[in-house]
This record gives sequence, structure tokens and C-alpha cells, in this order.
Amino acid sequence: MSAAIQTGGSRSARVMITGAELVEEARQLLASHEVEAIYAPAYSTSDDLAAIARDNEVDAILVRQGQIDRSVISSSPRLKVIAKHGSGVDNIDLAAATDRNVPVLRALAANAQSVAELAISLTVSVMKDIVPLDAAVKGGGWPKTKYVGRDLAGAVFGVVGFGEIGQRAAALARGVGMQVIAYDPFAKDTAEVSVSRDLDAVLKAADIVSLHCPLMPQTHHLINADRLASMKPTAFLVNTARGAVVDETALIHALKAQTIAGAALDSFEIEPPATDNPLWALPNVIATPHVGGASRSALRNMAVQSAQHIIGVLEGHGFDNQALANRDLIAAA
Repeated sequence: MSAAIQTGGSRSARVMITGAELVEEARQLLASHEVEAIYAPAYSTSDDLAAIARDNEVDAILVRQGQIDRSVISSSPRLKVIAKHGSGVDNIDLAAATDRNVPVLRALAANAQSVAELAISLTVSVMKDIVPLDAAVKGGGWPKTKYVGRDLAGAVFGVVGFGEIGQRAAALARGVGMQVIAYDPFAKDTAEVSVSRDLDAVLKAADIVSLHCPLMPQTHHLINADRLASMKPTAFLVNTARGAVVDETALIHALKAQTIAGAALDSFEIEPPATDNPLWALPNVIATPHVGGASRSALRNMAVQSAQHIIGVLEGHGFDNQALANRDLIAAA
């Protein structure tokens, strides 16, 4: 067993974990370095998280859920590192962390395959009408004689955001014979895909628009009423990124008006969504509870990477700059 990480005085380090319990391997890794895990209840408010961090004088925060705003980040004078159980950091105030000289470290590509697989699973489900056919058969119907389905082979799979997840989703789409086009303002072409800088062109050509971009000011409501209107009326929107990349109100209008054929959504602007969300009344919507990164391998990879990030900083070994989300920290160093 490694020596305990001393943080001033005689006590060992403490990490606040916001959400569900980590996988066993990550729990054992933290324990072997005598880092005490303090769990905050799922979907705790920022005020609740700030109180837990303050009362326990935490040295680290491992973020699964909740808004880690300035009040949370400033609540413990011992705070030295924030690790994200995933790659999206839109729920962490990066400026506040930088002001405290606290690195925010992402679990790079840890859930990429899992999210890409869900994107393709949702694509197959909407293209092949799995949900309405299932409901029809279970309801006593047998629509075999009237049903005419769609082909995956030859359909155009439009990737918005061509990072690690987008590229893996593209590879899976090609595996079932789909044609892949992609939009990304920064990514480079690959041997298989030429990356466009024209989002509208991709939206107009795609039979499936699959979102894989991070949520940031530039991508908030990236898919709005005008962009939904530019899609084919036979096209589907698949969102396994962040809910606020899509203007949910505009999406509801487009689905009701059948401006697009349907949507498959793993994330929403407010989570968990309200029980009376208008999306639930629409027959052309499939919904999953933000579980793109919840496969066994993804949960293991994200938890272990996060624990390793925390231990590395607390033991004085530093961190991998590629994992650093608040890049201003390097510039200020």
C-alpha cells in the first residue's frame, strides 16, 4: 500500500465524488493511496455540493453530476484538483478553477467507443422503425403487409463534431454501408472522410445528423430552428452529445410539423427532464437517459483515469497537459 497523501496536519486526502459510486477498481485505487472518498447524492445542487466540500475540506473533486460553480470551487481552501468522470466539462466553471490555480482534468476518450455505439444503435433504431414496430406487434397488430422500411446501406450519415467520438461513430456507420460526411471547424480530413467547414451543407445532405460536439458558447443551440429547417424532411437527428447543443423548443416544433422525420436523444437541456416534457407525447422521438458513456468499459475507464488524475496531482507528480480542460492554467504558469 502506498503511503497516505498528507495534506497538512495528520489527516489524509479527501475527494468529493458527485454522483453514483465509482467502479471497484477506482475505489480500490483511491483507497490504496489512502484517499478518502466522500459521496455527494446524485443531482445535488451547487449549494449542497459547496456545503459538503466546505464541511469536509476536500482536496479534490471527482465530477460525475452537478454544477461545479465558483461557490463549490471556492468552498474548500485545500482544493488542488478537479477530475471529470468523462470528457465534457460544461458543468464546471473553468475560469473559477483557473483563478484558484486548480487543474480540471478530463478522462480522455474513456467513453468514446460506448457513446459512438449508442449513436449507431439509435441510428439503426430510427431508420428501421424499431420502436413503433415493437409497439404495434405488442399491441396486437401485424403491420408486415404494409410496412416498407429504409436501407442503411447508402444512407448519408452526417457527423457534427469530428473528434474521437465522431470518428468512431463514422467508422461504425461505414461498417453498415453508410456514406459518411462530417462537419468540424478544426478537425482534419482522414483517409476515409473529408471534413467540411460548412455545417449547413452537411445538414442538407444528411439522412442522419449525429451530434458529437462539446457544449461551449459557440455550440449552444447550434441546432436551432433555421438549421432544423435546412434538414431533409426524411432525415433524423441523433444527439448523444449535450442537450443544449439543440434548441429543444425548436426541435419540438420541427418534430410536430414533421420538418424532420424524427429524433433520438440521449441528452436534454435540463436533466433529468420534466415528466411533462412535450417530447414524450411525440411518436417520432426515442429517448434514453444520458447513458452513452455508461457501458462497463467506459465506466471503468472514466473512473480509473479520474482517480489517477487526482492521485497524480495530490502526490505531486503533476498531470498530462492533454487532459487539461482549463488551458489558461498553462498560459498563466
